[in-house]
Amino acid sequence: MYELYPYFTNDGSVGLYSEADNDIYHSTYGALTEAYEKFILPAGLEKFFEKNSEIKILDICFGIGYNSKSFINFFIENTYSDTVYTDNINSSTYNGKIYTDNKSDKKFFNIYIKAIDIDKILAFLSPFVICNKKNLPENYKLPFYNDKISKMLNKPAANYIKYHNSINFLFYEKIVQNYPEILKNSEISKILNSKKYRSFFEADICRLFSLDRKKRSSYTPLRPLFAFLHNIYYRNLSNRYKNDLKAFTNVLFDFDLKLNDARKELLYDNNKYNFIFLDAFTPAKCPALWTLEFFKLLHEHLDENGMILTYSNSAAVRNALINAGFYVGKTFNYSLKKFTGTVAVKNKSLIKHDLSEYDLGLIKTRAGIFYRDENLTGLNEEILASHRKEVENSNLISSSKYIKEYKKQVEEV
Repeated sequence: MYELYPYFTNDGSVGLYSEADNDIYHSTYGALTEAYEKFILPAGLEKFFEKNSEIKILDICFGIGYNSKSFINFFIENTYSDTVYTDNINSSTYNGKIYTDNKSDKKFFNIYIKAIDIDKILAFLSPFVICNKKNLPENYKLPFYNDKISKMLNKPAANYIKYHNSINFLFYEKIVQNYPEILKNSEISKILNSKKYRSFFEADICRLFSLDRKKRSSYTPLRPLFAFLHNIYYRNLSNRYKNDLKAFTNVLFDFDLKLNDARKELLYDNNKYNFIFLDAFTPAKCPALWTLEFFKLLHEHLDENGMILTYSNSAAVRNALINAGFYVGKTFNYSLKKFTGTVAVKNKSLIKHDLSEYDLGLIKTRAGIFYRDENLTGLNEEILASHRKEVENSNLISSSKYIKEYKKQVEEV
């Protein structure tokens, strides 16, 4: 069976550990919080919603869907909620809804999200994953052994996000609609029915999935009964989420999940996106989606006033983005009170925080040598080997020497 290593992070959302890479996909202080702080809040979405009714998002490395789901959650909060989030989470105040319950005031939106991932099982599991588990045990322990992660758990989380469970229902509907084969996927069924993983999934959506499977199974004498039970349960569930999804009565929402290598997928994509969430695994282990050539491909797909957001603050990544034709800045995390990510744009005025003199200097060191993938077909191992060779043969100053000299200059000033 497909092996998962899930655990609850400190804001009640589920994080994943990769045994193969011996690394985590999500921060232990909060997987949902991390999505907000690195991709949603720095995007300035509340202002974008006021000026635009058509929104196109490209979510690269969708995984279990936190970035896309956080966007929809943010949209709901900023259209019908009494609280509007800003990039400074400590000063989140109500500043007016985009539209109200008055029909004449309502604004219609056209939201298109293209999500790409090569891991079909993870993507199919995305609508089932719990995003706001409440009342976690005070001394919560991992369901698998990992001393490093255990030590990072049970620390204070921002925990300021109200997550609408209806969003999982919304994404479930879209995935089943576009990929009906999910209902016949025995691996998904085994995982959802396993006692080992049960606590990490939404019971309502799991129950709906089970009824959907039986409803669409090959004919048995009980099939009409299962269809009847499904319809009753679906109606009750949709009614329960109706108020939550009130915003979507005025939204044309299209969720397009592609199970493919992002490099291949984008070669045949003619869309221009307003926001690109680049959430690929760390460049040092999986560089294929961090190369100069891939960023040039993203440049073709970004709207003139669009924005690429990523958690990476790597000098090599920033240098590749600059060489691909972007203006590059950085994102500030208000809860951690430090810069934690990177933003790339075509319109320089959209950058809120410029790269510092230190950042620009680091780009000119060996640490700034970017990854290359000339034909957009290279394997990670090949890209890493080629990059390693280029760094070894470089005459550029090492990053460690540069940092030492920079600190010395600062002390002397």
